[in-house]
Amino acid sequence: MRCPICRKQVDVSPANRFRPFCSERCRMIDLGTWASEEYRVAGGKAEDREHPDDLPRKRTIH
Repeated sequence: MRCPICRKQVDVSPANRFRPFCSERCRMIDLGTWASEEYRVAGGKAEDREHPDDLPRKRTIH
């Protein structure tokens, strides 16, 4: 298997705590790419909706 960042061969055994990356450096580069929203998932733009728990609740009178 190759590191998704630098393409070096990766030790995939449990001894490599950075799997699937070859090093902590490559793992942190990948994390930074996610954090800066450079990775994209294919598909249409999602609608921004409010969660039902965030809406004011109606009072019911008994």
